[in-house]
Amino acid sequence: MELGMIGLGRMGGPMAQRLIRGGHRVAGFARHSEAVKQLEEINVLPATSFEELVSSLKPPRIIWLMIPAGTPVDENIAALLPLLEPDDVIIDGGNSNYKDTQRRAQMLKSSRIHYVDTGTSGGIWGLQNGYSIMVGGDEPVVARLRPIFETLAPAADKGWGHVGPSGAGHFTKMVHNGIEYGMMQAYGEGFAIMRHKTEFNLDLHQVAEIWRDGSVVQSWLLDLTAAALAKNPDLDGIAPYVSDSGEGRWTVAEAIDLNVAAPVITLALLQRLQSRDQESFSNKLLSALRNQFGGHEMKKE
Repeated sequence: MELGMIGLGRMGGPMAQRLIRGGHRVAGFARHSEAVKQLEEINVLPATSFEELVSSLKPPRIIWLMIPAGTPVDENIAALLPLLEPDDVIIDGGNSNYKDTQRRAQMLKSSRIHYVDTGTSGGIWGLQNGYSIMVGGDEPVVARLRPIFETLAPAADKGWGHVGPSGAGHFTKMVHNGIEYGMMQAYGEGFAIMRHKTEFNLDLHQVAEIWRDGSVVQSWLLDLTAAALAKNPDLDGIAPYVSDSGEGRWTVAEAIDLNVAAPVITLALLQRLQSRDQESFSNKLLSALRNQFGGHEMKKE
């Protein structure tokens, strides 16, 4: 099959390479000459405008977006829409909010443009290992795109699936990322406990390697933990500041809306927020209150 890709960065570039290796023809959009050269190096057919990208594809066209969630997705759709024809497909492979996805799918129906959402996991390792892909959209359209998903997945019959109508793919990926928050937090806390048990002088990389085989806590995240500790055992030079890209917040908000208790995911999100508070005014106030009611000593800066 052939498709055009917009957003060939950290995730999009490796995905394009995996598709090309699988025998698909991929055209990509890039504005700058240096980026065009990089596309050519990975055998992506470069286009310097949306018009050029769309015209290079045979109808019905497939346009895959791998761009940041929110306004950029709407802006790209608005720019593409006048160039597309009925039965063309736009795939959103980023981490869009599923409610935005539902809105966009409904909006595009009047133009008879199909909108498919693909929650995509695999990170920078997807080129070698394949991607986990959760697909939302109309069944006939998803069936038409099946060869693409089979190529991107770890195997044709593993790691991907049509999970429901428009929005279902991004909803499932949102929850996936919420679970990821909790798992990462648990690993972080567990290894911190072991690091503070100084009398045993544990080799944390060794422990991670032991757990990787036969343990009930083995996972890809543990594999990555072992790799990180092998490279930098004390994590020197890394600030204790953890960002988030939104999916954890959306998961917590959805849990509240659905009256579902999700304390682990919620606390993992709050820990990330706390990591960014350099001043920690709340902790200063706690110390001041202990001093006020009990005369407890306050540690000075």
